[in-house]
Amino acid sequence: MITAAYDPWNWQVFLFVVLGILALALFILGILTSYFGSGKSRLVGVSLLVVGIVIGLIIYLVTHLYMPGVGLLDNVIIGAIFYIVATIIGAAIGLLIFLGAIMKT
Repeated sequence: MITAAYDPWNWQVFLFVVLGILALALFILGILTSYFGSGKSRLVGVSLLVVGIVIGLIIYLVTHLYMPGVGLLDNVIIGAIFYIVATIIGAAIGLLIFLGAIMKT
């Protein structure tokens, strides 16, 4: 029997996946904006980069200090991979249905 601490589909893992993807997106977009931007855009890029790093550190500290049963690699990262793959598959199916309906009319 799987307990709530090891179940990869509970609300805590979902929250950490959302925050982890947010941190990764802010980190990557911050790097790109600070490198390719100019003037105020570079300042916004650096702030996005810093916020992404801070959110990532908060996720790391909370999972290791306050939730020892929720493993970062076991539940959060593998859960994130499943969520992303499922999202891509669902979006692709929806897009194909949409295109098929548009092409028939």
